[in-house]
Amino acid sequence: MENKTILITGGASGIGLAIVEKFAAEGSQVIFIDFNKTEGTRVEKSGREKGKKVTFLHADIQDEQQVIQAVQSISGKLDVLINNAGIAHIGNLGSTSPADFDRLFAVNVKGLFLCSQAALPKLIEGGGGSILNMCSVAATIGIPDRFAYSMTKGATLSMTLSIARDYVSQGIRCNCISPGRVHTPFVDGFLAKNYPGKEQEMFEKLAATQPIGRMGTPAEIAEMAYFISSDAGKFITGSNFTVDGGFSGIKM
Repeated sequence: MENKTILITGGASGIGLAIVEKFAAEGSQVIFIDFNKTEGTRVEKSGREKGKKVTFLHADIQDEQQVIQAVQSISGKLDVLINNAGIAHIGNLGSTSPADFDRLFAVNVKGLFLCSQAALPKLIEGGGGSILNMCSVAATIGIPDRFAYSMTKGATLSMTLSIARDYVSQGIRCNCISPGRVHTPFVDGFLAKNYPGKEQEMFEKLAATQPIGRMGTPAEIAEMAYFISSDAGKFITGSNFTVDGGFSGIKM
């Protein structure tokens, strides 16, 4: 992937940051979009100080014009788009408000749609490329209190299959990754907010729900993202890869 251009959404923290770091370490020209200007600027500065080709674009992926402007600012061809940006929500059908539902849909579904649509012409003009969407095991398994979030990830999976089918003849591959529980800053914030004083105990309980006995790391998801997006994965399209420590495949 050396010298190839990669566009990543939500690249300032968590899994997105790990993906930025992985591709940058392999010599790619990495451009990432994030809503958090402070963290995005920090990541760009850190990468450049290490001699990496990292560029931050500040944009809200819910906003069509901001997305279009961000993509059009990329000079030359685009090889890979990774739709990683997303937000979570805790709640079931009864406790999810219309505002919660709309907010999750706007970022996780509409944001993915806008970024993919804006990047598509550049990918095709460059002779083809890869779109990789960050999905979740919640797309295919009923997880308690994840109603709105699961809805958005089901849509992510469906969009992945549809894009793969519609653009295979134009050299576009489209796949998604469905992680299980991954230890990110979101997890730490969730535990601190909901289980003050019992963070470690609850962390261990959550980790134990995965047969492998622990949460995944952002770097492990980034490794899969790199493989699928690289030429090593050029025979792969229309696929959903579960990286979940056995959560969806092993019954304990």
